Amino acid sequence: MSRYCLDISAYSNFKRGDRQVVDIMDGADWLGMPSVVLGEIEIGFLLGNPDRLAKNREELRMFLSNVAVEELVVDSEVSRIYADIVVSLRRAGTPLPSNDIWIAAISSRAGATVLTYDAHFGLIQRAGAHILLQD
Repeated sequence: MSRYCLDISAYSNFKRGDRQVVDIMDGADWLGMPSVVLGEIEIGFLLGNPDRLAKNREELRMFLSNVAVEELVVDSEVSRIYADIVVSLRRAGTPLPSNDIWIAAISSRAGATVLTYDAHFGLIQRAGAHILLQD
């Protein structure tokens, strides 16, 4: 069973039609969409073309309504995993962006692999990552 937790790079490249991520997502049994990523996506919508705001939000709503997609929220267990990851990374001297650590913690809690184009997810031992290469 293939379970992937999306980061914003995976969702953005999916929307652009990048074949490698489209094929993985189309073949997945389950896709997790962290609420943290939804916030990042909304920032992009607000900073982007205002004429596309309603269309972008509708496309995201349609994506989230797919039966294979589940929104994943931060709860107390995710918070503990997040703290463990932060401490581990700090001790190793490898700080990473906070949102990406939240995504990794959410993915770990869901038992999923992070689907991303960001290689630094490979530094997070607690969460698996499928790192795609930019064309």
